[in-house]
Amino acid sequence: MTNTTPTEITLTPDKVMDVRNIPCSIKHGAIVRTFQELPVGDYFILLNDHNPVRLRDQFAAQWPDTFAWQYFEQGPNDFRVKITKLAALPAGSVPPSGACQH
Repeated sequence: MTNTTPTEITLTPDKVMDVRNIPCSIKHGAIVRTFQELPVGDYFILLNDHNPVRLRDQFAAQWPDTFAWQYFEQGPNDFRVKITKLAALPAGSVPPSGACQH
C-alpha cells in the first residue's frame, strides 16, 4: 500500500506511485518531481485513474528523448505506465506546467 497524504506521495518498494486518490493540483507536480529526481536508467510505475497522455505530451515537449513511456495497463479504471529516465535533463530544466485532465 502506498502511503499518501494530500502533501506527500511516495513510491512503494516495487516503485509504484499510486496517484488515483490525489487531487490533480498535487499529483502533477509530484509526478514531475519524481521523474526529475530519478537517476538515469531508473524508473517508476505511475498508477492513475485516467490516461496520463497529456503528461506524456508535456514530457515530450519539455524533455524530448529523455524518457521511455510504457503502458502496462490501459483502463478502463486503472492506467499503469512505466516511466524510465533515459538521459539527464538539460541544466535549468523547468517542469512542464499544467494539470491532469480526464
